[in-house]
Amino acid sequence: MKPARLAVLAIALTTGVGAAFLMSGSDTPPPAPTVAEAPPPQVPVSDVLVAAADLPMGQNIQAADLRWQPWPDQAITVGYITRANSPKGMETVIGSIARTAFLAGEPIRPQKLARSDGGFMAAILPSGMRAVAIVTDTRGSSSAGGFILPNDHVDVIRTYRDEDASRSGGGEVQISETLLTDIRVLAVGQIVQERNGTNVVTGETATLALTPAQAEIVTLAQKVGQLSLSLRSLVDAGKTTDITPDAQQESALTVVRFGVAKQQSRR
Repeated sequence: MKPARLAVLAIALTTGVGAAFLMSGSDTPPPAPTVAEAPPPQVPVSDVLVAAADLPMGQNIQAADLRWQPWPDQAITVGYITRANSPKGMETVIGSIARTAFLAGEPIRPQKLARSDGGFMAAILPSGMRAVAIVTDTRGSSSAGGFILPNDHVDVIRTYRDEDASRSGGGEVQISETLLTDIRVLAVGQIVQERNGTNVVTGETATLALTPAQAEIVTLAQKVGQLSLSLRSLVDAGKTTDITPDAQQESALTVVRFGVAKQQSRR
């Protein structure tokens, strides 16, 4: 190849390499500008007295059971104890008894507390009510097989012997009737709440929350017959608290004569 052609070829290669270098560029592109995000609006909060751990019903509250926790002002309702309104709220609550259970982090309400001046049962008993214990069968035959737990609602049934009917009929006549309905069970034996996943509670006594009039009825019924508890459904709780005299007259009795049960009007 002639020297002239070699010179032209070398110039062409050099020019091509230079053009490729210029087209690729040596500087990195500048980064895209970032848009600063606006900070979220600050929510005003206040310190609210809450339970530091789960507090079961009947717990004697101590300082370790309480703590102050920031709470949104919009979520604070009447009854919450705030540091702004009650700077000594924690000291006031210490020594009280929890009338109902508290979950960890749940605000403390004075309505759910009772002072420990009296006994435990007196502290958890609702105002105006009386605690009356009735004797039950330890095998559960008179307490729904032992499946009645504290805070359940029951009907109280009395079973007794009809002396007049037994003498006139020449056989044993047993009568069963519902004395009270929708009665709250405070305790079974010495247990006042379900613990450790217990599903069955048995005991020789069941403590009921009764009005003074109901307490008189139950006390007399225990003297002249045997009492049994009939467990109510949760959806039926709160519908009826007592049986009126008119309702007693309209309802029927269950009469057992010679081992045969029969419905009979009270009239």
